[in-house]
Amino acid sequence: MVHGRAYPDSDAGFTLSLAKLDALVARGQQAATAQRDALVDRRTATKQKRALRRAMLAGPIAHLAEVGGIAAKEHAELGSTFLVKPGVGTYARFLTTARAMYTAAIEHKEVLAKYGSSESLVTQFGAQLDQFEAAVLLGDNARAASKGATFELRDVTRQILQTVRLMDGRNRQRFENDPTALGSWISARQVLKTPKSGEAAPAETPAAPGAPAGAESGTAAGDVRPAA
Repeated sequence: MVHGRAYPDSDAGFTLSLAKLDALVARGQQAATAQRDALVDRRTATKQKRALRRAMLAGPIAHLAEVGGIAAKEHAELGSTFLVKPGVGTYARFLTTARAMYTAAIEHKEVLAKYGSSESLVTQFGAQLDQFEAAVLLGDNARAASKGATFELRDVTRQILQTVRLMDGRNRQRFENDPTALGSWISARQVLKTPKSGEAAPAETPAAPGAPAGAESGTAAGDVRPAA
């Protein structure tokens, strides 16, 4: 902590609190990094899922629905399989319906070929489904990681604020005749208690006490200032 290093104290309790604060800030930095990585993964997964769904709907799904409709005139059992196209709804529902269509296309490959089915499109469909499933898994894992990081950041924030309250009494005692040092401490302490606009204090991941006055505290999606 910058302030603690600038104004060292031999008091055992204060030293213990300062060491704990450094460890908490390190934990917060790790959690903030994990949360940022999870956010990137979620955005990447969403982008991939949207692009793949559009591509499959416009390409192999539309093709198989057309071929299946023609084939169903002579093979009634194919009607329900290829005429119900995956469309709106959750990604999980789309994946289930699209995978069923692909499986049926493989199973009835020889029959569909007689009505103009493209083997190349069916092969592409399978590859796209695998990519889509991987994107769904990436998004699910990122969501879980983000939730875990958020809980960690909130716990770190709670412990940081508790530790700072412990340090406050000692600092006010030793700086009672040093207005400059006391002002510096009060300013550093205030940084922890001031959330960004529209954010609740308990959800914050604050800057390390002792950061320059006016510095923004990190949030669950932001940075935890390094201890120095």
